[in-house]
Amino acid sequence: MCRKMILFVLVLALACTNVVFGGMVVEVGIISGNDAVEEEPTGNMYMTSSDLEFLDDGGVQTIGLRFVNVGVPNGAKVIDAYIVFTVDETESPEAVNAIIEGELIPDAPTFVAIDYNVTERTRTTAQVAWNPPDWPTVGEKQQTSDISAVIIEIINQDGWASGNALAIIISDDPDNPSKSHRTAASGSGALAPLLHIEFTTKRAIAPDPADGAMYPDTWVNLVWVAGETATSHDVYFSDNFDDVDARAESAFQGNQGGTSFIVGFPGFPYPDGLVPGTTYYWCIDEIEADGTTKHEGKVWSFTVPPKTAYGSDPADGAESVEPDVKLSWTAGFGTVLHYVYFGENFDDVNNATGGVPMGLMTYTPGTLKLAKTYYWRVDEFDAVSTYKGDVWSFTIQGAVGSPDPSNGAVDVKHTPIITWSPGVFAASHQVYFGADEDAVKNADTGSPEYKGTGDLGSQSYEPGKLEWNATYYWRIDEANNVNPDSPWTGNVWSFTTANFLVVDDFESYNDLDPADPESNRIFNVWIDGYDNPTNGSLVGYDNPPFAEQTIVHGGNQSMPLYYDNSVGYSEATLTLTYPRDWTEKGVNTLTIWFRGNSDNAAETLYVALYGNAIVTNDNPDAAQITTWTQWNIDLQAFADQGVNLANVNTIALGLGNRNNPVAGGSGTMYFDDIRLYPPPEPTP
Repeated sequence: MCRKMILFVLVLALACTNVVFGGMVVEVGIISGNDAVEEEPTGNMYMTSSDLEFLDDGGVQTIGLRFVNVGVPNGAKVIDAYIVFTVDETESPEAVNAIIEGELIPDAPTFVAIDYNVTERTRTTAQVAWNPPDWPTVGEKQQTSDISAVIIEIINQDGWASGNALAIIISDDPDNPSKSHRTAASGSGALAPLLHIEFTTKRAIAPDPADGAMYPDTWVNLVWVAGETATSHDVYFSDNFDDVDARAESAFQGNQGGTSFIVGFPGFPYPDGLVPGTTYYWCIDEIEADGTTKHEGKVWSFTVPPKTAYGSDPADGAESVEPDVKLSWTAGFGTVLHYVYFGENFDDVNNATGGVPMGLMTYTPGTLKLAKTYYWRVDEFDAVSTYKGDVWSFTIQGAVGSPDPSNGAVDVKHTPIITWSPGVFAASHQVYFGADEDAVKNADTGSPEYKGTGDLGSQSYEPGKLEWNATYYWRIDEANNVNPDSPWTGNVWSFTTANFLVVDDFESYNDLDPADPESNRIFNVWIDGYDNPTNGSLVGYDNPPFAEQTIVHGGNQSMPLYYDNSVGYSEATLTLTYPRDWTEKGVNTLTIWFRGNSDNAAETLYVALYGNAIVTNDNPDAAQITTWTQWNIDLQAFADQGVNLANVNTIALGLGNRNNPVAGGSGTMYFDDIRLYPPPEPTP
């Protein structure tokens, strides 16, 4: 990644930092090959090209460029912006006439290998003509025309924040087609496309230490770049985020004219020094000359490393670790020696003493057993004291794994079926489940958390209906009486249920053969028009994976729905098991996330309950929306049509006019995260 921030106009050196009056420059290079792509005329995405042709490569194509971690704040005043390319090949000098636009989204997603993934993105209203001259010399740098207008439209969106990603789209000018093309280097590194933005802002920017940094010292000189209209600065600093965010008096350190502030040194705030292992928060509000006009800054943070070891590799709780793993960690603050303890039992490792001191921050335990969980601890010595470390663990390949819901998952439905993959030596398993982490961790077959034993091949458990917004823990132990290493105690996994009802999140569908008792194909649950000549819908794909796994709103899957309204209308219907009571916890809003395609026919989007209570989307062009869109429906709209919300048996998603079918067009829609929400909690 080529990313640097250059202070310009007038630079003064103060305390090894740069203070500026005028503005900033941010330069961000492409860091992944998939962030510089070519969309061919057929819509095919060329993701691995070694160069970029502007814009003809056997047919006029469209270029997509995605730049990540763009350090320009929301609402900044952009002075100049352009993209720098490196000439890769020399071509005919005939004219190239391009249009440069941006994707109109606050944080641009990565490009994916789906047809038309560049051109189907919503674009900025702003567009800039670019007519690159002849590029006669390979290796030379060439830049676009000024694209400030495009950048301004992107960074002024609600939701844009410094550090977000933005995408630039370069296409041929339809009113003045190109006669030739220019060829630039692609990929990442020094030759990759580079986005250059010069800007000013009225807010303080460029914190040093950088926001979120690890800062290895007990005192700090805070430095920032002043807003363009600031004449003084209100400084807030604390180890409490809420106090800084609320501009509490306890966090206010005073108003000053300079753009640096010392903390953690005698005679300054926190005179006894900053505390290792503590995160500190600070912000700068910029005050204009009138003394009252204020521009509030973002709350920044940095952390003084702890005295104990941290940053374990493998990470604590890691699974499927290689048997010949080499352990490493980050040294605690001020550490000079390390003591490593390693074993197969938590208590033994936790209570161990008398280790051999070592200077390296790596440890090789030797070849380890498959499917086994190991524990390790690193104590740190700073020449004065020894600081006992946490006990970390990891599990070698071959153990029980692939928990579903995934470990730490949130917004899980209240009637989950939890599943896992068996270990390589397993013949049977024991299930432990409960709401207390320690109880699940320490449970045995005599504990209430024990839920039973199953044989290999039955890797699932249904805990029943769970509470809203509650965290649950579970563990799978495996056994094999003919293996001397048996039994194998599993890791404790967790998930948190949603604070809303999940009608369907499309995560449970699989591609298993219908003869398999675990089969759950999406088109066997959402019933489409496959066997109904009056219904033009088809759910899922012809070949696995049957659910959509790239164009998703949340999780890993969504539902693709093809519609062909030449027969009048198209819809797919889900018969509900849970939730059927759409009054539970006072829910009053049905939410559906959907996304269409610009090539879709503009058919009316609707949802139906009981097969006849219908609500249509207000946007007649909803099927042509190319970004994920949230559709909120007041449940009263169904109740007014006679629906018993306490016993809803079916929900259908469709396109067309169900009550008065009229021949229409076709297209493909995507649906995800169908939920029921209660009213928001009242604000205190």
